Amino acid sequence: MTTTPAAPTVGSAHLKYFEPLSVPDPARLPHLQHLGDLRTPYAVGPEIDELFTKALAEVNDWHAQGSDFYRSVWNSHASQGGSPFQTAQDPAGLPLIHANFFKTHEVKSIPAEQIAAHLTSSGTSGQKSQMFFDEWSIGSVMRMAAFVLDHYGFVTPEQPNNYLLYSYEPTDDLKLGTAFTDNFLCDMAPVNDRAYALRAVGDEHVFDPFGSVATLLRYAEQDLPVRILGFPSFLWFTLERMRAMGIPNLKLRPDSFVYLGGGWKGHTGRQISKFELYDRIEEQLGIPHEQVRDSYGAVEHGVTYAECARHNLHAPVWSRIFARDVETLRALPYGEKGYLHCVSPFMTSVPVHSVLMGDLVSIRPGSDCGCGLQTPWFEIHGRAGTSTNRSCAVAAAELMKGAA
Repeated sequence: MTTTPAAPTVGSAHLKYFEPLSVPDPARLPHLQHLGDLRTPYAVGPEIDELFTKALAEVNDWHAQGSDFYRSVWNSHASQGGSPFQTAQDPAGLPLIHANFFKTHEVKSIPAEQIAAHLTSSGTSGQKSQMFFDEWSIGSVMRMAAFVLDHYGFVTPEQPNNYLLYSYEPTDDLKLGTAFTDNFLCDMAPVNDRAYALRAVGDEHVFDPFGSVATLLRYAEQDLPVRILGFPSFLWFTLERMRAMGIPNLKLRPDSFVYLGGGWKGHTGRQISKFELYDRIEEQLGIPHEQVRDSYGAVEHGVTYAECARHNLHAPVWSRIFARDVETLRALPYGEKGYLHCVSPFMTSVPVHSVLMGDLVSIRPGSDCGCGLQTPWFEIHGRAGTSTNRSCAVAAAELMKGAA
C-alpha cells in the first residue's frame, strides 16, 4: 500500500474552488456565468428555470459556431422543426449525442491552445472517451462538486483527514477521469495521510486488498476522521477480506466520510444493495449511514450527482435530467425506465451539453424523496451495452480477478 504523507494544510488553500471563475467570453455567455456562480446547488423556481434556459441557449449557439460537427447536428435538427429555447421544457428537445460517440471521435469547440486538461473514461483496455477542457469547463467540474459537498457539510478546511482512495494511484501519464476526481476530492479537507488501493506497478495498476486492510487498521489507531473515496466494489471486497481474516470491527471517528462512485460494472453477479453495503460500513468501520454517500458522474458529463440524506441522486441547479425510451428515445414521464439524458450548459470546450448515457434510470420528482430538496432525482437500474461499452469501473473490476 503506497501512502503519501502530507503536512496538514488549512484555511484558504482549500477554499480555492469557491473563488470567482470567468467564462471564456463574458459578452457571449453572461447567463452561463450567472448560472455557474450559483452557490445554492438545489435551488428551484421560475427564475432558475429562466436562467438555465438562457444559459443553455448561449452554450448551444457557442458550440454551433465553434464546432463543425455540432453545427451540422444543430442545422439538421433545426431543419426538422427544432426550435430555440424559450421555456423550461425546451431542453428536452435538444439533439441527443450518445456518450459512446466520444469513444471514437475527438470533437472540440475551442482552439487547441485553449485546452487546459485532457481526461479519458475507461481504464486498462477498451475504447476511451476523450474529453478536453478549457479553464472554465474544468474549473466548473471542480466548483460544482465543491458547492454540492459544501451543501451537505463535507467541506471541512480546518479538519485534517486520513484518506483511503479506492481508485488509481497517479502516474505521469494517467488521464483517467476517476483518478482526477478522487484526487481533487482530497482538497475538500486537508490531507494528513493518503493511501491508494489500486497501486501503480509498472504500466499497470494492481488492487492491494491486504494493504487496504492494513491502512484501515493503522487509521483506526489515530484520532483523525477518515475519508474513503472511490469504487464501492473494492471497499466491499476489503470488508469481506477483513471478516475472513477475523479482524474485529473498527471504530473510526463518526465524522469520517465515505464517498463512492463508479458502480459495480463487471461484478453485477456479486453486487449487493447499497443499503447492505452501508450497513456493513457502519458495522465494520463505525461510520454511520448519514456519512456514507454514493455519487454518479461521467467524464462526458462532469456535473456532480451526490446522494442526499435519504440516499437519492438529485439533479443540481446546473443540469436537467430526462429518461428516454430505449426504442423511440422519446422523453418519458416520471417513474418509467429509460436511458439517462443529461443536459447541462457548463462545458464550453466540447459539445456535450446534451448527452445520452448508457445507464437505465427512472426519474422521480423531488417531492417523492422526502429529504426536503425539490429537484428531480433518478434511480439507476443498470447499464445497457456490449463489451465495448466500458467505464473506469469495468476496467478496474478486472483487477479484482483473483484478488477477492
